[in-house]
Amino acid sequence: VESMVKNDKMEEKYKNWQKRFDIIKEEKINNINDMINELDVAVNMKDYKEFDQKIAKVEMEVYKVRENANNLLNEIREITVSDEKYRGIVTKLKSKYRMLMKEFDSHKDEYEDISDAIELQFETIEKRFADFDKHMENNEYDEVNHIVKALDTMIDHMGVVVSEVPNLVLLSKKLIPKRVEEILSRYNTMKEEKYNLDYINIEFNMEECNKNVSTILDRIKVLNLDDCMFELKTLLDYLDSILDTLDKEKLARDEYDNQLATFTTKLKKNQKTVKDVFKQIEKLQDMYDVDEVEIKELDNIKLHLEAIKKDYLALVKDADEMKDAYTILVTRAEGLNNAINELEDHLNNSLTSIGSMQDDEARAKEQFEEITGLLKQCKFTIRSYKLPIIYSNYYVELQEASDAVMEVAKELNRKPIVIDILNTRVDNARDLVLKLYNTTRDMVKTAELAEMAIVYGNRYRVLRRDVDKGLENAEMLFHKGNYKEALEKSISAIELVDSDIREKLLSVYE
Repeated sequence: VESMVKNDKMEEKYKNWQKRFDIIKEEKINNINDMINELDVAVNMKDYKEFDQKIAKVEMEVYKVRENANNLLNEIREITVSDEKYRGIVTKLKSKYRMLMKEFDSHKDEYEDISDAIELQFETIEKRFADFDKHMENNEYDEVNHIVKALDTMIDHMGVVVSEVPNLVLLSKKLIPKRVEEILSRYNTMKEEKYNLDYINIEFNMEECNKNVSTILDRIKVLNLDDCMFELKTLLDYLDSILDTLDKEKLARDEYDNQLATFTTKLKKNQKTVKDVFKQIEKLQDMYDVDEVEIKELDNIKLHLEAIKKDYLALVKDADEMKDAYTILVTRAEGLNNAINELEDHLNNSLTSIGSMQDDEARAKEQFEEITGLLKQCKFTIRSYKLPIIYSNYYVELQEASDAVMEVAKELNRKPIVIDILNTRVDNARDLVLKLYNTTRDMVKTAELAEMAIVYGNRYRVLRRDVDKGLENAEMLFHKGNYKEALEKSISAIELVDSDIREKLLSVYE
């Protein structure tokens, strides 16, 4: 180290190290030698207790001296290897510095007015390199250490500056101002188109945005880039969110117009329907036994429709006076449409209930004509075929059917008509007339077949006695009104000579 002493600081260090070395060599080591001699005496005198106490102290002193010596050696070694160490570090820093300079010079136009500050910083780094060489020549390693640390920090910082400043300039001088200009342009246009945008507070927010950008630019100009990128990106995201809000307002206005057009169509339709219903309600009450609950439901629907119309007028007024944004107005319009749809469902249910009365009456009249025609057909059929005997239960069925038809006629002529009773009367009359019709058809058909069989079988009387006897029994049953038995007896008798009589009778009858 003695040969490296070229300045006062280094000389001071050298003297300090020499002093500490002398203390270790002359004082500490000699003291340890004396303590070891005392240990020899204790061993010779077999004073082991004192030996154990003193050997611990010797070991402690040896440890302290060794540590002091090692610390001294490390400090000296720090100086002796500093030249090679620091020059190696600075060589790497100069390589990194030149790469940054090359990158900066290649894209200098991207840095715009920030380039002057960057060039000054590069000049400062150059001076620090020169300072390094000067202090290394004088072996001023304390100063060299500070210079190397400063160079490392400055070059790392310049790495960030060179890579980020172009993007920061692009954001702060082009992208963000362009966004602000676009927002203000769209804002002014939409204000002229009567959009309520007060809730966004655009003019104030754009002014604040410009102030923030200006503040960030001032920091960039002095190469203070801490959080600049984060803040600028946050501002850009905020401006994009405002553009999204403006887009939503436009979409909301279109949706609002569509919702309102749909609503006004439904409002007019339901108003007309309600008006027509209430015009006819007295007539309906005269014609039908309308339930009071249904009348009350119609009154409620009318009141609800008036309330919906009132809300609609308030909505239109607020839109005209620009009291609310369209994102709010469209929600209110959707609510009105939901309300009118629900009301329309209730109205349709009520109208269906009332309309079903008219349908039931029309259906009852139509069925009345059908069952009346069937009743007449039954009477005509029973008169057209001269049956020898008609049982009394047939006339009972005929009377029941006739009475039921008359009850239907009474209900149709009643005012107001009670639909439930009318439907019951119609169902009852239809069942009784159909029963009578089936009875009449079956009885006449059976009688006709029995008569045809007896007439057909007369040709076989002379052939066999048992055929003649069977046909006589059939004739007797026929005249007593037992047409089914007469048919079976005649067929049984004829089958003795003609096995196909059943098929022949049916084909002839059909």
